[in-house]
Amino acid sequence: MAHLSSAWRALRTLRVRMALTTSAWLFAISGLILLGVYLALQHSIDAKPLDPVTVRKFVRKPDGTLMYKTGESFQAADLESVQQAVNQSTLESLRNYSLIALAVISLISLFVGWFVAGRMLRPIGAITSTANRLRATDLSQRIHASGPDDELRTLADTLDNLLDRLDTAFRAERALVADVSHELRNPVAVIQANVEAVLADDRATAEERADALAIVSRQTARMSRLLDDLLATARRRSGSFADERIDVRDFVVDVTRDHALLARERSLRLDTRVSPGPLVYADRESLSRALANLLSNALRLAPDASTLTVAAGSVDGWAWIAVRDEGPGIADADQQRVFERFRRVDDATSGTRYRGSGLGLTIARQIVESHEGRLVVHSRLGVGSTFVIWLPDRADASRPVRTGAPPVPDPLGER
Repeated sequence: MAHLSSAWRALRTLRVRMALTTSAWLFAISGLILLGVYLALQHSIDAKPLDPVTVRKFVRKPDGTLMYKTGESFQAADLESVQQAVNQSTLESLRNYSLIALAVISLISLFVGWFVAGRMLRPIGAITSTANRLRATDLSQRIHASGPDDELRTLADTLDNLLDRLDTAFRAERALVADVSHELRNPVAVIQANVEAVLADDRATAEERADALAIVSRQTARMSRLLDDLLATARRRSGSFADERIDVRDFVVDVTRDHALLARERSLRLDTRVSPGPLVYADRESLSRALANLLSNALRLAPDASTLTVAAGSVDGWAWIAVRDEGPGIADADQQRVFERFRRVDDATSGTRYRGSGLGLTIARQIVESHEGRLVVHSRLGVGSTFVIWLPDRADASRPVRTGAPPVPDPLGER
């Protein structure tokens, strides 16, 4: 019973079905052609079985008279009847040989169909074999299909490209998990050490407890920022955006006002320059997160008593929001790398590495790009940095037509 089931499954394979279908169609087409030839010949020639006439046999006597030979006779027919009989025999031979040819064509087409189907389905076999070798921890297998550039080759190449994207995504996710684990390990270790060494020690002084509490508070805030950034990343990837019409001027004023207290604590002068008019369609919470990350970085890096500039406007159909600080600046070689995950800025003068979650600029760029915009940086070592958010200006039709890409220059002017 198991053998019958296995044989039945084998007969239901795509290769068998393709071979049988090819053979059946070739048999039908050949049969129709031969039948057409046969009917055409039958219609065009006069053919029927021979109808002979029995003739008695006579002999001539010496005196010249004819005498019938008893019991002797022969078959005779006219020329037309013989021709018709020949035609009838030819049609019968054509019919018989056509049936034999059909049987031979069926067998040959079955084998040819099996071979051709195997060659055509070879990429599918490679796809199946590659899929069977794939594992959740190893997406490095590829099909690498060869042969003509047909639909199956296109399918195989498309799947290879899909596997490339999946492999890249999985590697990025694993790297993110490893980076987050590394980032969380240090504050957790610091908190645990202070709790065990100071807060859990009844003999610790009030000053030691206050210092330990301050350390735990800072590390907790650091972990909280990291978790907020991770939640923002997850929300961005889920696509749960609710775009709305946003007045850029009011938006920038509101977000900047939330950071005014932090600026005063560090004696920073917060200079806000916003022009009325530009409008964008965006998810307010996500865009607020992006601008807040830029402001947080600027507040952390700007030297005490310096000026922090937040400005907004519109150029060539693009709305822009700029955050400028007078911090250490970023070297030209590092200006694109600051948008990588967990990449931190080093002060070239003091060698200090400013701590943060390491995800702020990455998330800000992802949010801006998800709104069809761009986030760019203009910076000079020892002078400061300007981060600019460019978004399509949706104000009204009277504004200039938006160009294909945001303008390159710093809207606040080069320093």
